[in-house]
Amino acid sequence: MADIAFLLLIFFLVATTMDVDTGLTRLLPPIPEDEQKEEVKVNKRNVLVVLINRNDQLMVGGQFGTRVDELKDIVMEFFTNPTNDKTLPEKVTKEIQFPPGSSPLLPPNGLWVGSVSKGVISLQNDRSTTYKKYLKVQNELVAAVNQLRQDFCQLYFGKDFDDLNMNNPTEKEIAEAIRDRYKMNISEAEPKNIGGLN
Repeated sequence: MADIAFLLLIFFLVATTMDVDTGLTRLLPPIPEDEQKEEVKVNKRNVLVVLINRNDQLMVGGQFGTRVDELKDIVMEFFTNPTNDKTLPEKVTKEIQFPPGSSPLLPPNGLWVGSVSKGVISLQNDRSTTYKKYLKVQNELVAAVNQLRQDFCQLYFGKDFDDLNMNNPTEKEIAEAIRDRYKMNISEAEPKNIGGLN
């Protein structure tokens, strides 16, 4: 009897599938040093506020009633500011080092010089917001940044960003440089009672 029970136990341990916890991967900022306790002032035009109310409705940049499927395009325009709109984020000139000779569109030394957005997305939700809606909004925000990385990689290197081989030192360096070009600047505020927004 003990042998049969032991065999059944082993069978169920081997045959059972375990649910994997799903969630969002986020890298938390480092702990500030003692001398860095000053507040960082951010220009209002550099912040795109995304609010989700208790009814799972969106308000993006002060515009109520934005649909989730519109969010990706709004965020891409926010980060690129193609027309240098004064209401969209400022840009700063930045030098980013790519591997020398990695792209015919870059100088031979691989130094890319261009404008980088100072934009930050501030996401805030109500305590009653559903997790499903929260995840949809998060996915659209991340998809916008990933699309910008994808477009840049296609333009300069002729391949998808997702296809870069992280085991290849050159392609890994390219991926890190593109991440530096388009950072995942998404800030999440603590949930609170936003209400209905209308």
